Amino acid sequence: MSDEIELESESTATTWAAFGDLMSVLLGAFVLILAGVIAMQVQLSNQLDETVRQRESEAARLKTLEQALAGPLAGGRVTVINGRIGISGSVLFALNSDRLQPEGRDLLQSLAAPLSEYLQSRDELLMVSGFTDDRPVLDSNMRFADNLDLSAARAMTVTRGLIAAGVPSRSVFAAAFGAEQPVSSNEDEAGRSKNRRVEIAPIPKPKTDAATDAD
Repeated sequence: MSDEIELESESTATTWAAFGDLMSVLLGAFVLILAGVIAMQVQLSNQLDETVRQRESEAARLKTLEQALAGPLAGGRVTVINGRIGISGSVLFALNSDRLQPEGRDLLQSLAAPLSEYLQSRDELLMVSGFTDDRPVLDSNMRFADNLDLSAARAMTVTRGLIAAGVPSRSVFAAAFGAEQPVSSNEDEAGRSKNRRVEIAPIPKPKTDAATDAD
């Protein structure tokens, strides 16, 4: 009888020991899962904070740019959409030409001072981009091989015009897109007129090797 009681006691002790081990494993797993959930929540919170910070920074940048260009914007001579300053090609150039018209030259003069002031408070460059419609360059103007050539010449003309009007040459560069990236249909003249344009877009300065190393 005492042997049976002793065996029963040993069995009970073994069961409780196994139960204790199981609970320890479950508790450990729970702690690991809880730690993982907390870490994920912290990461998501940090990502959300960074997204909010970037949106606030972009909104402040656009507001600064629009304030700097308040005069030309009020006159309806330029537009600012998503941080890009748009100028109709017809304001700047005659059809198939890269020579500034008087109105275009006056407009660049009016933009130079506010853009220079904007750049003084920003670590940015101005990218001047030329765009055309999809119609071939007129045969009467053999200076340009194609629309890409024409858009490059127009972008360079505007870039040089801004520099001549006071924008630091180190802060502005030209880019050409030809008939790519239209903003309207090329099926009618109204759409083609919108596509013949020059855009000026502030972009972040590329980091130098020294700045990259510092990061």
